[in-house]
Amino acid sequence: MFFMGLNQSKMVVFQAIVFRKVQSHMQSSLLQMLGQFGAILQDHLLPAITEELGPLSDKQEQLIRTLALLGLEGFTGSRRGSVGRPPHDRAAIARVFVAKAVYGVTQTDAMIDRLKSDTVLRRLCGWETASQVPAKCSFSRAFAEFSASEFPQRVHAALIEKTLKDRLIGHISRDSTAIEVREKAQPTLKAEVDVKPAAEKTKRPRRKRGEPKPPEQMKRIERQASMSAEEMLADLPRQCDVGTKTNSKGRKSSWLGYKLHLDVADGQIPITGILTSASLHDSQAALPLATITATRVANLYDLMDKGYDAEDIRQHSRSLGHVPIIDRVRRPDNQDEHGEIPVKMLPHEASRFRERTTIERVYSRLKDEFGANSVWVRGNAKVMAHLMFGVLALTVDQILRLQT
Repeated sequence: MFFMGLNQSKMVVFQAIVFRKVQSHMQSSLLQMLGQFGAILQDHLLPAITEELGPLSDKQEQLIRTLALLGLEGFTGSRRGSVGRPPHDRAAIARVFVAKAVYGVTQTDAMIDRLKSDTVLRRLCGWETASQVPAKCSFSRAFAEFSASEFPQRVHAALIEKTLKDRLIGHISRDSTAIEVREKAQPTLKAEVDVKPAAEKTKRPRRKRGEPKPPEQMKRIERQASMSAEEMLADLPRQCDVGTKTNSKGRKSSWLGYKLHLDVADGQIPITGILTSASLHDSQAALPLATITATRVANLYDLMDKGYDAEDIRQHSRSLGHVPIIDRVRRPDNQDEHGEIPVKMLPHEASRFRERTTIERVYSRLKDEFGANSVWVRGNAKVMAHLMFGVLALTVDQILRLQT
């Protein structure tokens, strides 16, 4: 149950019908599951809530659908029986952070004020009276726990598995976006400099033809080929720093913060997300993204822009059974005498590549509607948690849109 506003009999109806019945049909097709889910909401849940709380606004209905599909209660666990003062209900606080993303509220203070003044919203989250709403410090402690345990990432991974695991996806679009934050840039970690005197330095032996490079001479994208997904993620820089990018008109812009990398499926549904330093090149996050996405869904095509034009990325995509379609960068080895690329992309590839605009719309909605443009927390883990609560709300919204 995700709110305490109904009497006991209606709570039983909610628990027995919404969660158990929906989960019993997870093996059916996505559209069938969404149809059953929508019928349960319209026939049982929404009428019961409306009878108790009165007419609902569009945002309130959106929040109810989001919370019902996510099932946050199964991820928070129980802390009863522990020593000390009983903590506030973590499931209720998690619902508040989801509601914060759905409503587009940027700060926790404003959300607490809204909970105290909005009876329907407060009861949907799990509190009967305004005096039961926790203080800001309790929300901060709970958010720190959610960040450290990657709570929203786990909920999102379970949602994708529940809805899309058995569905064949045509295209996965891969790209990154700038995330501006309010914190100081951390110094870039550099390799230790060899300070031996010139006389003591030894010449590095020349590699024989066909002999593989030693690990210390490999680029990151070359090392990733032999790494697991966990090792690749651990190898990526995550500190806050300055990033620079060039827009479509050739103008450079810089920002302070991080870079969010997403894999997005057809229907504008985010599948996988990684948050790295702003200075990281897009291509270095491609292999871990592709590896994690392949464990969650089955897709046919990987769509990427010029920033991912590397043979290592193409080979990795093919090794996963996908067809990579990547825009090409003009280089000396692929130009004609006029400085043009003879065959930039085949006609059928160009037609499929146009589907990559789905990820641009995802980033636009994430920033304009779900709080990614206003990040007030600090540190990679907390920034990622803030963004993933928005990704959760966006993912549910896009999945439910598939029904129509």
